[in-house]
Amino acid sequence: MSNSVYDTYVSPLSTRYASTEMKFNFSDRKKFTTWRSLWTLLAQAEQELGLDITDQQLKELRDNVDNVDFAAAAEEEKLTRHDIMAHVHTYAACCPTAGPIIHLGATSCDIGDNADLIVLRDAFDILLPKLAGCVKTLGEFADEHKHLATLGFTHFQPAQLTTVGKRACLWLQDLILCEKNISRIRADLKFRGIKGTTGTQASFLQLFNGDYEKVRELDNRVTRLAGFPASYSVTGQTYPRIVDAEVVSSLSILGAAVHKMCTDLRLLAGMNEIGEPFEPTQIGSSAMAYKQNPMRSERVCSIARYLMNLVNNPLSTASVQWLERTLDDSANRRLCLSEAFLAADSIMLTLQNILEGLSVFPKVISRNIEKVLPFMATENIIIAMVKHGGDRQVCHEKIRVLSLEAASTVRLEGKDNDLLDRIVKDPYFAPILDQLPHLLDPSTFVGCAPDQVKHFLKEEVQPVVNKYISKIKTTATKLDI
Repeated sequence: MSNSVYDTYVSPLSTRYASTEMKFNFSDRKKFTTWRSLWTLLAQAEQELGLDITDQQLKELRDNVDNVDFAAAAEEEKLTRHDIMAHVHTYAACCPTAGPIIHLGATSCDIGDNADLIVLRDAFDILLPKLAGCVKTLGEFADEHKHLATLGFTHFQPAQLTTVGKRACLWLQDLILCEKNISRIRADLKFRGIKGTTGTQASFLQLFNGDYEKVRELDNRVTRLAGFPASYSVTGQTYPRIVDAEVVSSLSILGAAVHKMCTDLRLLAGMNEIGEPFEPTQIGSSAMAYKQNPMRSERVCSIARYLMNLVNNPLSTASVQWLERTLDDSANRRLCLSEAFLAADSIMLTLQNILEGLSVFPKVISRNIEKVLPFMATENIIIAMVKHGGDRQVCHEKIRVLSLEAASTVRLEGKDNDLLDRIVKDPYFAPILDQLPHLLDPSTFVGCAPDQVKHFLKEEVQPVVNKYISKIKTTATKLDI
């Protein structure tokens, strides 16, 4: 059989959807060099606290952090059936002087789990600016269209009018809640620390001849050197697997928020009120050449649905970690944690692309409003008649009868809504005919929507954008596929 890359399964998230930086963050190179960095930091801290480790050994460790022989490590793992020890051996092979002190006093999770936490932290730092970029672009869209009246829906039935910008703020509100949740989870991440086999630090207590304060200081130093403000005070062999559940849950919630938004965009695209980007050479259908399907929004919904369902994996894993730990977490975590971030990253990339190219079609929106506006205006008409001395109950009955007649014309005959014509022809409404243009002005039906948008953008959206402003990249986001 051929050894071509086309003969081997690879995840679509790594080949089609996720960003280069997120894929690197979960790569073997990032993982194994992080392991080596942690072995180096551990040795440095042990030396600083009095263990017999030389500067030459530390230099050798630092100089070889990136010198990973991946093939040799893979062969070693086949023999040892242990990934950490395979890399201890291959690291020692290129560090002959430092080899004897690599992994001194440590257990696998002192390296593997702490490396995983570094990767999770860095993944959040890649994702959050992208989320903020979507917030920024959608905020600009909301501001631009805050006065544009559009038909609001409840139960996907015509309701009162809102504005295009106000509807965008509903999506923004969800994204802001997601940013708040994700940034909290990221801020709460701690280092596992240097805790030893079952979290008791027994091996390190032996290394430091029973000096508990030095053991505590070793934990603190490696934690700070790795860029974390604190470590978990107590652990078993692993950091709490509830942390993984929190991490993936925050991403799954983001998936739900974006799925709702892109579902709305798909509905609006079906009504021809809003269109996502459609390139000149893009093909909407192999058979129906005229089609302009909202494929980007459909992609987001598809991947978001996958992301939303991943949360059951870390929940289940956390629930079955027997006593100090069991190894049935390992394979699941390799799949779930990386895939969750790659999925979240891909939907942020695609959403940004959608938002930067959204088109609004005001004439279609206006035509859709006109179909139902006469019904919505009936309360205004009744109030205007009462102000001219009319009887509210009499006016209500006339409006009810005329509305039913107009509705029958629309539903049974397929004609336009002619309620307004029926009102104009009825002598009863003669006193207010000159007010009808004002009573039917869509801008008078949107209430406080424009002002709500203005204040929401200032008070809630802009602070999120400002938080990430130096890291946001929103211009001309391209999708390879």
